[in-house]
Amino acid sequence: MKLRYFSHSAFQITTDDGQRILIDPFLDGNPTSPVKAADVEADFILLTHGHGDHLGDTLSIATRCNSLCICENELANYIVSKGVRAHNMHIGGSHEFGFGRVKLTQALHGSTTPDSECHGSATGILLYIQNRIIYHMGDTGLFSDLKLIGEMNRVNLMLAPIGDNFTMGIEDAVKACEFVKPDMVIPIHYNTFPVIETDPALFKQKVEQQGGSCQVLAYGQEITL
Repeated sequence: MKLRYFSHSAFQITTDDGQRILIDPFLDGNPTSPVKAADVEADFILLTHGHGDHLGDTLSIATRCNSLCICENELANYIVSKGVRAHNMHIGGSHEFGFGRVKLTQALHGSTTPDSECHGSATGILLYIQNRIIYHMGDTGLFSDLKLIGEMNRVNLMLAPIGDNFTMGIEDAVKACEFVKPDMVIPIHYNTFPVIETDPALFKQKVEQQGGSCQVLAYGQEITL
């Protein structure tokens, strides 16, 4: 299984059998993305919330690829209203798909679509895939129930926002790692815009000082899990 980072919060997962899963595909309007929406393919698109830097190019990609979008109930209804397939879920619920199981968690954030409509709640995503657990935290502040997520799930890889202002900053993200105890953390949601500029190397240093493991990915970098 391969994981490719497109910058901001956008990833592509490619399973061993070739299924392609996008997460928060903000590409065309993303000044740091090494690819455009037309360059990627997706069988499934997982969304944490409706903000433009996460919903991103979902509608154009899903229309072209006939992707199934998987997200919170109200956002899924919005996507369906735009002529795109979606599977409705909500926080605390899980469902089996062809590639594995998806469970939505809470995230402390909003979820307004680019046309200024509020559509449900922001979420995190627990992805149970090929005997691994990947936790994409979405956009969130620090919350104590992260301890419970860590107790109930042996998280192999956590994707954690560190850019501050709209999400956790470095100090809170380090505390989140302490709560969840992932085998590895990758920082996300930083340096896309001036207001969220920060130093991922400092985050890595602080995580490792508390005994954790961190990998900072370059934009476009792909790793094997």
